[in-house]
Amino acid sequence: MNTQELLDRVSFTELDARSRAKKLLDEGTFSELLDPFERVTSPWLARQGIVTQADDGTVVAKGEIDGQPAVVLAIDGGFQGGSMGEVSAAKIAGSLELAAEDNRDGIPTRAVILFETGGVRLQEANLGLAAIAEIHAGIVDLRRYQPVIGITAGPIGCYGGMSIAAGLCSYLIGTREARLGLNGPAVIEQEAGILEFDSRDRPMIWSFTGCEQRHRTGLVDDYVRDDADAIRAVVIERFRAGRPTACRSERVTAFLERIKVIDAGKQATPEQAAAIYGKGFES
Repeated sequence: MNTQELLDRVSFTELDARSRAKKLLDEGTFSELLDPFERVTSPWLARQGIVTQADDGTVVAKGEIDGQPAVVLAIDGGFQGGSMGEVSAAKIAGSLELAAEDNRDGIPTRAVILFETGGVRLQEANLGLAAIAEIHAGIVDLRRYQPVIGITAGPIGCYGGMSIAAGLCSYLIGTREARLGLNGPAVIEQEAGILEFDSRDRPMIWSFTGCEQRHRTGLVDDYVRDDADAIRAVVIERFRAGRPTACRSERVTAFLERIKVIDAGKQATPEQAAAIYGKGFES
């Protein structure tokens, strides 16, 4: 990348959720559903003395990508760490369900989900978990018709139940800044001890759960620089490629075969993980 390209580059990570959605959609097609003026807030946070946000941390943007109907579901990592509550998760689940209905009616609506989330919102616990399960079902339904593309780009990364949602996507895109994992570093350290996982060791954390490593191990399909235009280009490329032959969740047998060769009695290393998972999951 030359100097002028660096100057022209727009960091996707530094954009807020609404701006990220606009960058992905074709110019002039952005339309927000249930925008902040609708005041669709969490009914639970205020009761616990927590300031709410008018969109509950989820932006639903409808428009076109590459001239085709699309919906972008962007999670705002700046609100409650991008955690999913009853309302924010329902906005995503409902949008996926409507996109699937569009396809059954002959309208080829596709979806992009921007994961900037630590998972379920603890203050809404079971309600959030139930809504995340609906997101999972919505992804599996829609991906029968159109690719569902997930993107994790920012430093919050993608964890908890939403990492399962990311794993269900037809394609997953990640940047150097992002991480992907079921449990966060602090949770692993709390449950397994600091010798197993030191949550203060940032290089170690990124070496295991950073998207560069996740790409090496086949859990992320595209490892892209933090550039809004570059990420949009990959999204378009993946949509044009169509549905994959098999999504990761349809390759259970192959994943189990990889797990069998892991020695749980020894401290894992990033190199070992890359060597084991880098063999692929075609079987």
